[in-house]
Amino acid sequence: MLPVIEPHNLPIPQLAELPASWYAIQTRSRFEKAVRTELTSRGIENYLAEFTEVRQWKDRKKAVTLPLFPGYVFARFRAAERARAEVLRTNGVVRILGTGCVIEPIPLTEIESIHQLLRNGNQCYPYPFVREGSWIRVRRGPFTGVEGWLVQIKSQTRLVLSINLLSRSVATEVDARDVEPARDPQKSQ
Repeated sequence: MLPVIEPHNLPIPQLAELPASWYAIQTRSRFEKAVRTELTSRGIENYLAEFTEVRQWKDRKKAVTLPLFPGYVFARFRAAERARAEVLRTNGVVRILGTGCVIEPIPLTEIESIHQLLRNGNQCYPYPFVREGSWIRVRRGPFTGVEGWLVQIKSQTRLVLSINLLSRSVATEVDARDVEPARDPQKSQ
């Protein structure tokens, strides 16, 4: 007779041993910078993706820095209750994105792609979330190795990078000759 293995007898990894992951933190409206500042002061690694846009007023033009994903800041921490509670106690934080009571990490490749896009200094802007199109990899140029959707807008080729959990995307122009088809990570799961 085989021993019965009950769920409570299975080895459970200690929460402190789990690796730190990136999570999407929803903020109150226009609280992204305040949340970033407070998370930093609490010693929690975070990332607020921002872009610069020129705004026109009646009497002047001015370059303003805006969040690429309004209402969201990314934070990297272990999913242990203490770290999670520390993030949720931050002034301006609404919730950590996930399904039901389970928070969901964002794949590191998505965060790294957004960071590389912004670090390069190319003009980019928020873009509606895209589900159709071709999944591509940039094979040469400043975005070498970055993967995302390829779309066509007014004869301009654009690379669209998405954070699926947020249902938000950003876009930048790329030369269609610099890209190649790649396997969509969503379909290989």
